Amino acid sequence: MDNKRISRRAFILRGIGLAAYLYYDLHSIAIKQYTIAINNLPKDFEGFTILHLTDLHAKQYGDKQEKLLTIINRQSFDMAAITGDVMDKNNPDAEPALSLVRGLSSKPIFFVPGNHEWWHDFSIKPLLEDYGVKILENKKFKYAKDNSYIWIVGVDDPYLRRDNLDEALDSLADSQPRVLLAHAPNIFPAAAMSNIQLVLAGHTHGGQVRLPLVGALVAPGQGFFPKYDYGQFTAGSTNMIVNGGLGESVLPIRFYNRPEIVLVKMVSPG
Repeated sequence: MDNKRISRRAFILRGIGLAAYLYYDLHSIAIKQYTIAINNLPKDFEGFTILHLTDLHAKQYGDKQEKLLTIINRQSFDMAAITGDVMDKNNPDAEPALSLVRGLSSKPIFFVPGNHEWWHDFSIKPLLEDYGVKILENKKFKYAKDNSYIWIVGVDDPYLRRDNLDEALDSLADSQPRVLLAHAPNIFPAAAMSNIQLVLAGHTHGGQVRLPLVGALVAPGQGFFPKYDYGQFTAGSTNMIVNGGLGESVLPIRFYNRPEIVLVKMVSPG
């Protein structure tokens, strides 16, 4: 009888522990930092840091995103890049995304759409533009600093096959660094062939559920055990960062995979 009571108590405690861990993974925000060597990086851009956010999915982090913005505003960065799915197919509320953008408005903000934006006919586009967000749908932007510049390139959603990297790079013939923003990471092989130094992507949520030593079990558009699930990938001089994102899709669950903001610092090789 005593053994049964102990077993029952242990089962309950394990259940409580698992529930607490799942809640922690779902609501606590991690800060992930990368330092990427960029060929031909102008001296004026040494240490230039990009805040990368993705896949909010209309999730709220406190009133007007106060919890999220408090963490972000403690960081040092030069521009913000948001790579889509700030809205959610099942939640048309744009206010969570707009609250986030308002809190970032002191820095340049670049945005590329994801599949969930298009499932709402990209209705949030004019609202983002009202806050000065630069939207890059198969376009490029010459980001100047003092007497130097780099290229910020953006493609429409690769998951929905709306991307056109050739169009985005049209007439771009110089050797200045190119940073590509894309919602989904399947753009990576094309980016590596197009002299892109840095790719920032999302879409996968890191799989939402990850296992130690295994990684993501499944990711949208890649199926089981996806190749480009999370983290840093390298091909030649091209690096891609796949951000695990801030929100969830389909099921409100994360395991071994906290929501995150990403900071990418660019430096010269060596």
